[in-house]
Amino acid sequence: MFNQKSKSDNLPAAPGSGSASLIAAGTTLKGDITSNGDIRIDGTLQGNIYCTAKVVIGANGVVEGDISGQQADIMGKVKGTLHVKELLQLKGNSFVSGNIHAAKLQIEPTANFNGQCHMTETIPSVNGNSRQGADKKVDTPVAA
Repeated sequence: MFNQKSKSDNLPAAPGSGSASLIAAGTTLKGDITSNGDIRIDGTLQGNIYCTAKVVIGANGVVEGDISGQQADIMGKVKGTLHVKELLQLKGNSFVSGNIHAAKLQIEPTANFNGQCHMTETIPSVNGNSRQGADKKVDTPVAA
């Protein structure tokens, strides 16, 4: 008559399996954060973030340190270097002061970015090895 579920069915998912860590607004942390799952900062972090998934800095979020992640959405303030393996999005009234290293970058018109941008893309070569996009060479024909 009733569904027989064990108590373990109601436990939260393990990190890295769809769950996210949250630093709520009004919270200030000093120190580095390492996470295998998604992380969202709506408070203040004075330290670095090392994440193997997605990093989200909310509109009220402030990070004073470097951010490293697979993907990142920035809506708040970041003062530090960003290393993003895939897509970095600077949204809304975000403010980034520092250098960016990303494969893909999307910046909304109202976002503010001060620093250098380095975009790298892994390109498959003929022999199956990969090389960085900076090694790309384009030959243009010369008219005779």
